[in-house]
Amino acid sequence: MRRVSVFGSTGSVGQNTIDLIARRMDEFQVVALSGGRNVKLLAQQAIALKAQIAVVADDALLADLTDALAGSNVTPLAGREALLDAAAIPVDWAMSSVVGFAGLEISLAIAQHSKTLALANKESLVCGGALLQQTCAASGATLLPVDSEHSAIFQCIGGADKAVDRIILTASGGPFLNASMKAMETATPEQAVAHPNWDMGQRISIDSASMFNKAMEVLETHVLFDVTPAQIEVIVHPQSIIHSMVEFADGAIMAHLGPPDMRAPIGFALNWPERVDLPIERLDFGTLGALTFQHPNTDQFPSLTLAQQTMDMGGLAGAAFNGAKEAALDMFLARDIGFLDMARVVRSVLDQIDPAKSDEVTLESVIAMDATARKLSAQAAKEGFH
Repeated sequence: MRRVSVFGSTGSVGQNTIDLIARRMDEFQVVALSGGRNVKLLAQQAIALKAQIAVVADDALLADLTDALAGSNVTPLAGREALLDAAAIPVDWAMSSVVGFAGLEISLAIAQHSKTLALANKESLVCGGALLQQTCAASGATLLPVDSEHSAIFQCIGGADKAVDRIILTASGGPFLNASMKAMETATPEQAVAHPNWDMGQRISIDSASMFNKAMEVLETHVLFDVTPAQIEVIVHPQSIIHSMVEFADGAIMAHLGPPDMRAPIGFALNWPERVDLPIERLDFGTLGALTFQHPNTDQFPSLTLAQQTMDMGGLAGAAFNGAKEAALDMFLARDIGFLDMARVVRSVLDQIDPAKSDEVTLESVIAMDATARKLSAQAAKEGFH
């Protein structure tokens, strides 16, 4: 049996991961599960999968988790240190899908101690990509991307990574693809969360609506596949059937197609290097209709231009970009700033920071830059934009 852990098990990626594991319980021994504030769901998952431990991120929720696990053999734990300790337990395969900057340390702990890191936490690569890759190289851990786009690229490249000429990331365009600038200025969190294709959590849905999610994926691609910014292109594909494309030196383009179901890339990572039957709807090309494409409007979606600026800056700019983005999203959810103001916050921060270009990016320097970016974000929102 393979020993597995899932961090962020109560989120959308985590729940899909649990679904796949639960279908083949005779093949997996679940060691650790972690969740945010949904104690009830975390306890249900831990009991159903017979996990050894369940960790809730908030110390204040330990009593609730203990009560929910009463009568089971699952050990309840809480807090940041317990979470990192759980991530350091050696397993064959671990999913890192905790949302946000908090996922970086978890990913690093998994990479240091386990055989395979299935990575769904974008911030790990955007903020500390070089550090994470160094950790995997030192420990021998295999890093498998779980984002549908990066899983698609990974599958398309195969053994031809030296011949890659261009990587094309597809974007659905989200709920505001055809919206006017005026409508986007006044968009509410409720409107931004209504994604037309994907069923995701609140924060990632809003990031998708602003294309900050796609900007993060551009930054991930730059790090993960060691390509230049000029080799990365974003194309809007509203149907979300083609997840990414790779063009090779001879002009051939390979596209990865599939329904918009996160169990596909999760299942690929869970079973790699094998492929097994997954509970995924099969595409019917006869009824699918047309697949359409268009260039993104960077006036509508300035996050893509900001991703280019971040790559050009290098160093710790990725940590600044992400810290500002997360802070801006918090302010938008609190209705302190508007939808398009999120990009204005990030631009203001990038224009003010010194990325401190260096070959050595440490966890301490990444954490410090994240804190600086959040402070500058609050100042930018308070003082206004120029």
